[in-house]
Amino acid sequence: MWEMKRIQTTRGIFELFTYGEGEPLAVTHHYSEFNEKGSLFAQALAKHYKVYLINLRGAGNSVNAIKDDEYSMNETVKDLDAIRQALSFERWGFAGHSTGGMLAMVYALEFPETLTKIIVGGAAASKLYGDHPDCIYSPKNPNYERIVYIMDALSTTKTSVEERQKLSYEWALMSYHSEENLKLSLSKPNSGKTCGPRLDYFRKIEYPKFDLTEQLASIMVPAFVYSGQYDSQCPVVFGAEIADKIPNAEFWLFENSNHFPFSEEEERFNQFVYATKQEV
Repeated sequence: MWEMKRIQTTRGIFELFTYGEGEPLAVTHHYSEFNEKGSLFAQALAKHYKVYLINLRGAGNSVNAIKDDEYSMNETVKDLDAIRQALSFERWGFAGHSTGGMLAMVYALEFPETLTKIIVGGAAASKLYGDHPDCIYSPKNPNYERIVYIMDALSTTKTSVEERQKLSYEWALMSYHSEENLKLSLSKPNSGKTCGPRLDYFRKIEYPKFDLTEQLASIMVPAFVYSGQYDSQCPVVFGAEIADKIPNAEFWLFENSNHFPFSEEEERFNQFVYATKQEV
């Protein structure tokens, strides 16, 4: 089990969970809530790092938002850096998957001097991923109407726990290369339920204007980028674009994975994580 801590910062109290040994690595997702079970992504990283899995503002027992714009990525990275300072780290790494990967790029742009590296996976640098026909969030994709229904249902507290579990499974199934891989992942300790208000803010406010593409060339923090060949959330072309535009970024392609290489190709993902440690 992961060790829970509550950290007092200049921006409020934040809940986080720690595991592993080695250099410090902050990990989170932009709209997920974690507990003592950790997460599959964080667990994979904890084999080589001391991981700090963070509940962002409004998630778990972390400080609540007073205004909705406190859920924005720009405000979130300020929270993350306040947590770093409270933990007395001069620098640390940051790893994010999916919208967590988007957050990693914003962090590297806003606070490069406080980061040793960023690990970015299953992500995109702009909202254009949502218009790609291979993306389940695109109106051009056959799963679009269903995924919108699922996100709406998960964004409200009116949806029962049982229904949330069914919808979350359906969403996950769209993002795994095989149902067998999904079922295997569900047999392992994991957390990361959807934080409705944060998801709602991202979908309706942040996503429509999200575009870091032209800023990527200014990221000088060491960057390690990965994508699954069959990623149905952020198609592989967008991961490749991130690695191409960030100077000296390293790109790893997982040829037998959808959105979750750390779950679908565990052995090779472990090699990837080891490489991120060795090359810095």
